[in-house]
Amino acid sequence: MDQMLRWSIRMAQWFRRPPSRQRLILMGVVVAACFVVFAVERLYGWPSWMTVNHRMPHVPRHL
Repeated sequence: MDQMLRWSIRMAQWFRRPPSRQRLILMGVVVAACFVVFAVERLYGWPSWMTVNHRMPHVPRHL
């Protein structure tokens, strides 16, 4: 299905039956939390232990 058609259908559904106040608050909190995480990451940087190329110390595996 075309992406614009999908978004148009979603907007029409929201227009006919708008979300409740609690759902709007929840969506706002989620978006605000994403912005806070983004701002902290931009301000302090990304920790090296969360990067893909971080080398883990060798841990022997006992089978």
